[in-house]
Amino acid sequence: MTKVLDVKNLRVYFHTPLGPVKAVDGISFDLNPKERLGIVGESGSGKSTMAYSLMRLIKKPGKIESGEILVGGEDILSLEENQMRARRFSTISLIPQGSMNSLNPVMRIEEQLIDTVRAHDKNKSSISKSEKQEIVSKLLKSVGLDPGLGKRFPHELSGGMKQRVTIAMGISLNPTVIIADEPTSALDVVVQRQVMDTLESAQERIGAGLILVGHDMGLMAQFVDRIAVMYAGKIVEIAPVETIFNKPLHPYTKMLIKSLPKLDSHGVFNGIPGLPAQLLNLEDGCSFCLRIGRLNKKEVPWVKISKSHYIRECKVCSDYN
Repeated sequence: MTKVLDVKNLRVYFHTPLGPVKAVDGISFDLNPKERLGIVGESGSGKSTMAYSLMRLIKKPGKIESGEILVGGEDILSLEENQMRARRFSTISLIPQGSMNSLNPVMRIEEQLIDTVRAHDKNKSSISKSEKQEIVSKLLKSVGLDPGLGKRFPHELSGGMKQRVTIAMGISLNPTVIIADEPTSALDVVVQRQVMDTLESAQERIGAGLILVGHDMGLMAQFVDRIAVMYAGKIVEIAPVETIFNKPLHPYTKMLIKSLPKLDSHGVFNGIPGLPAQLLNLEDGCSFCLRIGRLNKKEVPWVKISKSHYIRECKVCSDYN
């Protein structure tokens, strides 16, 4: 099967007066058509930086240091900015975290949808009034919204409606890869489900691969095929969703699963001990060892457990439970 996305040894650093922050530090993964890949980890693990780097939207002092991002076999890191602009939304698109911050508060919804299409599709630089109405109507209907909402401003829509509008923008040019960065944050449980159902149906309709970035392991269990677990800028384990939940191998993945609330917990919750790794001037070796009071400065190998299961196997902390 031809991969729609193949990321190889990607590194993204933020250069500060105190030294580099290794936000993404040598990650590799791929994505198949119609597949859903979840990216999970604590805040500060590098998930959102990874998502924005796939769109080449990293701003100074951040910099994509090295690696390859192959979208449909084309390395987008080798493209000029005007070429990359044409690929955004048409080939690879981003549904950003927090629709409140991603929609322009002084523009009507229809204007924002048309701007997205016009900016990233050279064949749509000039659009007639009737074409605009047709495009807006089609996009809003595709995410379960009344086309009449196009005349409204963002503040006139509920949180769930706004998030559906950002999904409509993300699929407006039928990309082959969709990146959804915590698309249900700040939404209640019922609206979360509606938004995820909308995203799922939209992805299936256009046949795109989907990367779902988030903290909610319950959401991941319901919607994704595979999960990649990030810690300190690295992917420490990647496997099918059933394996991650039932047979995790990396100690950090085990801690994440253990920390999930259970109905019979009687109010007792298992948190992850210690503090997340500081990414400023992060030393080589196993970052999770530092969290649990152990030390391993050797390079941690990427080990294949099975055809679809890989972990960073550290001999020093592998027995930690």
